[in-house]
Amino acid sequence: MSPNLKNLAMPQSKPPSDYEELIRTIHERYDHMSKSYQRIAVYLTQNPNDVAVHSVHAIAERCEVHASNVVRFAQALGYDGFKTLQGLFQKRLSTAAPGFEARVKALESELGARKDRSEGGFLRDLIVRDIASLQNLLVEVSEADLKKAVTLLEKAEVIYLLGQLRSSPVADLLRYILTMLGKRCVLLDPSGGLATHMAREIRKTDLLFAISFRFYATEVVNIVNEAASRKVPIVAISDSTLSPVAKAASVLLAVPEHEYTFSRSLAAPMCLAQALTVALAARLQRNSVNPRIPTVTEQ
Repeated sequence: MSPNLKNLAMPQSKPPSDYEELIRTIHERYDHMSKSYQRIAVYLTQNPNDVAVHSVHAIAERCEVHASNVVRFAQALGYDGFKTLQGLFQKRLSTAAPGFEARVKALESELGARKDRSEGGFLRDLIVRDIASLQNLLVEVSEADLKKAVTLLEKAEVIYLLGQLRSSPVADLLRYILTMLGKRCVLLDPSGGLATHMAREIRKTDLLFAISFRFYATEVVNIVNEAASRKVPIVAISDSTLSPVAKAASVLLAVPEHEYTFSRSLAAPMCLAQALTVALAARLQRNSVNPRIPTVTEQ
């Protein structure tokens, strides 16, 4: 048996019988999978609608693995091949909302597909993908998770904000809005190498708000895990329920990312961060109709 198969070997005699059980099994086994299997697992959990309709070769290409790896992944879970595993996704698709690629195609039909390589063409491509990502938020993020996250923000004595690399603009936006709303917050700035040391001051009555996407900053993951070990409440925005910050989070708001030819957009996570602060403002101001952020001159 190959190392990959050993990593995924199932203790039960039967493979997962439905989509929900399959996803639970993938989450349970993820930490013990090989790197190639982890790429497959992330793609399957982030793109269930696309898995239902694409060929094994197309899925393998998106995972940057050989098609045989995808077949062995399915076999290691107890299925006789990829088609059987795919059947669970196809059954789910009959009642699911459109996936990212379906939304992109619909928007291209509505707005017009790109026909040239001009500057305006690049703009059109990015706008179409951003709209599709924003539409996905309504499906991917639950009302219960939003409410729990806002409650934690409201109760926290101090909110510590953590985001590095391309996640840092989201943390900066949160610092601005939370400060203007009168919430005490601290940005765990990596400059000077002090973020880890500053994080040790977080108490159980505070909150750590972490933002992390592939490729996850090591310091961010370490700070989140250390804070979780001390029972610090954590709200996290990340790209996957298999993210390395997922298990430690009190609330995980997953924003699946899809490959861009140049970069991944922050439109969806920025929108999600703003939604949380608007909901928080509504509670703090006791104004669910028209909450607002005070301007600098009004402070």
